Amino acid sequence: MQTAEGAERLKTAHRYLTFRLADAMYGIGILKVQEIIGLLPITQVPRVPAYVRGVINLRGRVIPVVDLRRRFGLHVAPDTERTCIVITQVEREQDLVTMGVIVEDVAEVVDIPTELVEDVPDFGAGITTEFLTGMGRVDDDVVLLLDIDAVLSAEEADLVGDLEETPDGQGEER
Repeated sequence: MQTAEGAERLKTAHRYLTFRLADAMYGIGILKVQEIIGLLPITQVPRVPAYVRGVINLRGRVIPVVDLRRRFGLHVAPDTERTCIVITQVEREQDLVTMGVIVEDVAEVVDIPTELVEDVPDFGAGITTEFLTGMGRVDDDVVLLLDIDAVLSAEEADLVGDLEETPDGQGEER
């Protein structure tokens, strides 16, 4: 049975899908996540940044896929049986773009009360953290909370969004 304190805490909590990259735990707001799929064959696309692994065919729809390790400048590790693609909805101008992000290992969905989320510390000049909304504490761990909409700059989002096709295969009209 849930206590009144527990119910109040859940009202002020935000839900995040947590996953691992390198030695850190990250979280994406659960409302941005459409689904989690195993690693599918990825078709490379010429002349895109190295962190754009290519596109996948997901039930007849072409979805661009970004490798978060590469995007964040982390050491690139080989894919494993736990590597998966998180299908997300990214806001781009007035549109929503469906995009996959490759992560090492999905952990769980967690509720993080707002009082356990701290601002991103200032790391000084030259350190970019605009893709983080905060740092949540879960037990003894720190979860880096991603603003998935900010992971790509406007120009990069346009490039990735242009890779997406509608189900009829005609591409989106822009």
